[in-house]
Amino acid sequence: MGNFLIAGVTKAVQHHDSTCLPEALDRLTNLADTLELEIAGSWLTLDPGFDSEGAEEEVEMHDLRPAIKPNPRNTKSETKLHEQFERFDEVKHIYKERYKVERSFAWEDTYRRLNTRYDRLKETHEGFKFLAYSLINLRWFIKSR
Repeated sequence: MGNFLIAGVTKAVQHHDSTCLPEALDRLTNLADTLELEIAGSWLTLDPGFDSEGAEEEVEMHDLRPAIKPNPRNTKSETKLHEQFERFDEVKHIYKERYKVERSFAWEDTYRRLNTRYDRLKETHEGFKFLAYSLINLRWFIKSR
């Protein structure tokens, strides 16, 4: 479907997305507990920027199953590269659904205020994200009727 449940974690531009993963997973599991959703054992797809042992361990610590596309950067060993992609082949069918996530991010980009951040306060920026996500979800719910 591709609807937003929570706003993403907001960090300064010099921080890589992978530094937001622990906080984002905590938010997700807290929301699931609040809504009484059973997400244990669900797949979590992440792009190649999250390809690390630490990311996989973090996802598994939250009782989720990682589907992370391998990033061949700095992998000189053909054997290791082959092993990475062989392991990924087992979850490739799950990762193909990732386009829904990327499409949702594209919807977010239609809101200029979110695309170019003018707000100094993190709370103001996150508030506008919640507003945009609410509008995106509302548009979907109205269209699906």
